[in-house]
Amino acid sequence: MGDISTPMLVTFIVYILFMLAIGVWVYRRTNTLSDFALGGRRLNSPVAALSAQASDMSGWLLLGLPGAIYVAGMGATWIAIGLAIGTYLNWLLVAPRLRTYTERANNSITLSSYFENRFEDPSALLRVVSAAIFLVFFTVYVSSGLVAGGLLFNQAFGVDANQAITIAVIVVVVYTFLGGFLAVSFTDAVQGTMMFIALVVTPLLAIGALGGFNALFDGLNDTFPALTGMGSEATFVEGSWVASETLGFIVIISSLAWGLGYFGQPHILMRFMGIKSAAHVPVARRIGVTWVVVTLAGACAVGLAGIVYFETPLEDPETVFIALTQDLLNPWVAGIILAGILAAVMSTADSQLLVASTAFTEDFYRRFRREPLSENHLLWVGRAAVIGVAVVAYALALQGGAVLDIVAYAWAGFGAAFGPVILLSLYWKRMTWVGALAGMVVGAATVMVWNQTDPFGWGLYEIVPGFALATLAIFVGSKFGKQTSLEWTGSYRDFVAPKVESKP
Repeated sequence: MGDISTPMLVTFIVYILFMLAIGVWVYRRTNTLSDFALGGRRLNSPVAALSAQASDMSGWLLLGLPGAIYVAGMGATWIAIGLAIGTYLNWLLVAPRLRTYTERANNSITLSSYFENRFEDPSALLRVVSAAIFLVFFTVYVSSGLVAGGLLFNQAFGVDANQAITIAVIVVVVYTFLGGFLAVSFTDAVQGTMMFIALVVTPLLAIGALGGFNALFDGLNDTFPALTGMGSEATFVEGSWVASETLGFIVIISSLAWGLGYFGQPHILMRFMGIKSAAHVPVARRIGVTWVVVTLAGACAVGLAGIVYFETPLEDPETVFIALTQDLLNPWVAGIILAGILAAVMSTADSQLLVASTAFTEDFYRRFRREPLSENHLLWVGRAAVIGVAVVAYALALQGGAVLDIVAYAWAGFGAAFGPVILLSLYWKRMTWVGALAGMVVGAATVMVWNQTDPFGWGLYEIVPGFALATLAIFVGSKFGKQTSLEWTGSYRDFVAPKVESKP
């Protein structure tokens, strides 16, 4: 263990205790599996928006993205542009209808049960296959968050990375275990606020220290001219920028295609399902999109400012946010800002643990147990599943890996497997359970194969072929199977949902 700053350590401890206190507080309000999985559908607009976006971005926002910008320059900002567009379209096209239709489809509390009820699947394959995909990709995704947490503690306190990962997983598991969906949503709203503050304060201070935006871009040009161009990407090798490459069509499309992933991310979609009503979506959309645009811009600015600010290039580009914070701020303020990274890590890991555990409990355990099961029994099975998924993710995290690479793979897997299915299930009434199943399988399989082989050598991000082939598979597969007898036409405003509790 290295030289630990006492103010920073105290700040971290207070933050962690506060997150645990939320879990304990919500514990008394979590009495059934529905409460544990979806919080009784009683999120207000600000909590739904902040928790959705905080769970979306993860440690990638403060580690992976600034690191990518630090290495490649402005050319890497195409990812941020794609994410901003995808966020807006997800809130606009998916959120209101999914909130309404999941309640109409036998009050489905998981996406897997929604698929089964929406398409009246007689085989149970939709529920089983989708839940299996959730478990596989979420376990990988959670491991990326734990790696990010380990990186934070290692850089901030000199704590061994494996010890840091252990600390991160214990904290996340405890409050998720206790409070389920409401604990995750409330803590994520707090964590989203912290992330927002961190990504406004740090880049503004760094750019101010450099002398303003003109000084920033002059410094980038002096360091390596390709760093300032949207059409080029620098190459960073052993501590210096040695070459540049013009961005081709494939690279730009691959970066923008990150936005496609939003339509299939279960941990984000669950917030849409848990909001009080579809009428609350427009306000949530404005809050969520504003949060995303500001934080993405801040993360990009951190990466660019770090290039000019540090005379000696960083050995690990993904630590640029941490390095700037420690250098620019006094220890007390730095502790608060660095807690924003821990917030980013935890806000995603907790949501993913919850969705994975709920998928196991609702879509495997309850679905295939023949005898009736009490809500209390299912609640404790869900809590036990949180621990089980966390243990596997912990084992994967100990293997290490770059945060951005792990997130990119899991993001593509969810986006391709579920994005087309979600969109078409809400807008195309002729879709059948066979088409939905074909889309899931083809989307997930394409991502796995493309990621490992890149069959044409294009360097195309696997979500693009995965999303396209999944959509095609849905149209072809929907020529088979019985169409649903449920009515899915019209606007979400045509359906008046039952009253729910008004408590947040």
